[in-house]
Amino acid sequence: MQTRRIGDAQVSAIGLGGMPLSIEGRPDEARAVATIHAALEAGVTLIDTADAYSLGGPDTGHNEALIARAVASFGGDTSEVLIATKGGHLRPGDGTWTLDGTAAHLKQACEDSLKRLGVEAIGLYQFHRPDPDTDYAESIGALRDLLDQGKIRFAGISNANPEQIRLADEILGGRLVSVQNQFSPEFRSSEPELRLCEEMGVAFLPWSPLGGITKAAELGSRFAAFNEVAARHGVSPQQVTLAWMLAKSPVVIPIPGSSRPETIRDSAAAVHLELSAEDITALDAA
Repeated sequence: MQTRRIGDAQVSAIGLGGMPLSIEGRPDEARAVATIHAALEAGVTLIDTADAYSLGGPDTGHNEALIARAVASFGGDTSEVLIATKGGHLRPGDGTWTLDGTAAHLKQACEDSLKRLGVEAIGLYQFHRPDPDTDYAESIGALRDLLDQGKIRFAGISNANPEQIRLADEILGGRLVSVQNQFSPEFRSSEPELRLCEEMGVAFLPWSPLGGITKAAELGSRFAAFNEVAARHGVSPQQVTLAWMLAKSPVVIPIPGSSRPETIRDSAAAVHLELSAEDITALDAA
């Protein structure tokens, strides 16, 4: 598996987004674990999760606990696996999503995630989404404190704009290692953040790179250029999408969600797909 860098860690160029394994419509545990194991077998060493990936309420932390069990039960070497989780986004249990970016909440959320993941330090801890009711500097200050205390190995942010990226890196003393923003064939407005990350040497992790849970399967029918390039190479349009993202910059590490072993295997194979300059031009213009 091709690798890329997050901080001083080498991780697979394609990660696994765990969200579909724990929210509405999630598979049973056997298939969920099989999906995570398939990712590990394919060489995936970055798994992204969040405490909010659940059905909410008492189910909070479902995805973190699931991933911890799956990694622990995998028969192969998992010493290089980096589990990235997030705090600051909540699901109360009534179908809604809420925000809490206060330092007190983030520090407690980190403690809870440490227990669910069964680790002494979280590999990558990310501030999930800016909270308009909390000063951004306070939220990032909590990550700085967690870094200084050794509770987390790396700090990242999600759903951030260029100003927030620069501010976060300043507050963290130059220790920001990743930015996780939405980016896909349909949603391309995060190009400025991607270019800033490249300039800073910070990993850029596109979430929902295939368009999200409900749209990923329709990608080829919705974007003709991706379907045409896929047909030329004899692969899926989803695989083309991930290869296109990898070709954009060496800091890009897509984290497609998956709820079936076959889909994460297909996604992981994108690292072997070499697109021509003509392919990339067509996809950029799509």
